[in-house]
Amino acid sequence: MLLNGLVAASSTVAATRSRLTKTQTLADLIGRLEPSEVAAAVGLLLGRPRQGRLGIGWRTVHKARPEPGAGSVLTVSDVDEAFSTLVGAHGTGSAAVRAQTLDRLLGRADVAEQDYLLRVMIGEMRTGALEGVLVDAAALATDTPKEIVRRAVMLSGDLGGTVRAALSGDDLTEVGLTPGVPVQPMLAGSAPSAGEATTGMGASSVEYKLDGARLQVHRVGGVVTAYTRSLADITDRVPDIAALVATFPGGDLVLDGETLALDESGAARPFQDTMSGLGRDAASALHVWFFDVLYGEGRSLIDEPLSVRREVLARVAGDHVIGGSVLPDADPAAAQAVLDEALARGHEGIVVKSLDSVYAAGRRGANWVKVKPVYTYDLVVLAVEHGSGRRSDWLSNLHLGARDPDGEFGEPGGFVMVGKTFKGLTDETLRWQTSHFPTIATGDDGHVMRVRPETVVEIAIDGVQRSTRYPGGAALRFARVKRYRTGVDAKPPSEADTIGAIRQLLPG
Repeated sequence: MLLNGLVAASSTVAATRSRLTKTQTLADLIGRLEPSEVAAAVGLLLGRPRQGRLGIGWRTVHKARPEPGAGSVLTVSDVDEAFSTLVGAHGTGSAAVRAQTLDRLLGRADVAEQDYLLRVMIGEMRTGALEGVLVDAAALATDTPKEIVRRAVMLSGDLGGTVRAALSGDDLTEVGLTPGVPVQPMLAGSAPSAGEATTGMGASSVEYKLDGARLQVHRVGGVVTAYTRSLADITDRVPDIAALVATFPGGDLVLDGETLALDESGAARPFQDTMSGLGRDAASALHVWFFDVLYGEGRSLIDEPLSVRREVLARVAGDHVIGGSVLPDADPAAAQAVLDEALARGHEGIVVKSLDSVYAAGRRGANWVKVKPVYTYDLVVLAVEHGSGRRSDWLSNLHLGARDPDGEFGEPGGFVMVGKTFKGLTDETLRWQTSHFPTIATGDDGHVMRVRPETVVEIAIDGVQRSTRYPGGAALRFARVKRYRTGVDAKPPSEADTIGAIRQLLPG
């Protein structure tokens, strides 16, 4: 397929707020792709090349930009090949190879194609072609039920591969949970109180919410592998946990849980101590508790209710099941008692889960609801200001954005600014962000450095107030940095909290 066809479809998608129009446009595009082009095309549509980070910055691409070509001759495969060359260029002479590759690629692109490729390479795509829309489009293009495509994507973790399989006529119903293949973790919604979390929940499990790192552990043929919430393999950094799971009864396993550091009294240490334990060889200081089992006793359990999964988990993990209580009905007082107990033990709060719920990999819904006494949101850094005074040598104040999936207050799939903060930044954090943000900068006027919206930071707030300053009509109150969601605790911007979630805290 010629690249101009993809650019035209992306332009149509960006110009409309109609999900139906987006879906039909992308379905038409997918239907014209060869199976071998799908992975590259999906990456281009999402602004996430299948090769990963290309190592190309804003200054590099604009400096290297040649005169545009006269006509549309580039294919999706040409772009994919060039991106692979850029990623593979290392060592002596690599700078020349990368410069030559960029010149050849951009020199064959017309004006619209150049603009599109530049935005892909520096991570500045705003097409509105979100993964959910692409899933629906793939279902439409291949005449496959959306639920089947969506489930296959969640269980394989590969949108491009799933679309390619559908186009090739493969039976997506055969895609199942496979021990050894990590899946996106199930996510929890938020509630301000235990009473609201239990509303309409019925019989539920009320579990401690640990201030640790999410950990998904697989055991296949006796070999244990551990993954972070972003599905990075960190087995070599948690040897004691791997050794522990190796002793659990039964055969193959997939477990979901949290790891954290404890002090001498058994109380939870600060989150930074857990991250420190994961970042060096002293992993023996880490402990693990599991709250779910996705595969065990010889079968996939994701379609079983939580009540059944808990029974299996108890048999498998024993004393390493996370603390909490089972409530036979929606009992706010009982849930509050568990919350009080969790906080007394130094944990973040609780998660209330319906005992009837299945494990919806990669999805956030009403069946899991977390309660924390301080409102915390995962937001995306849109820009950072050069510091002054004592911070004059550092990048300081952060511009924070909430996700706007439907383009209600801006561009579909973009982010809406909801506030700024310079609070909670230690000297260590200031040094880190001063080193990090220039590597993803898209512009700098000497006061504000604009950056690609890919860095997620956990922000604690006291509330939200109405604002005419920001497009979403909401501004954070007393925002402070709790931690960056990077490294082993990385969270992608696609999982950042939405402007809708922020606006729910507006008074009145």
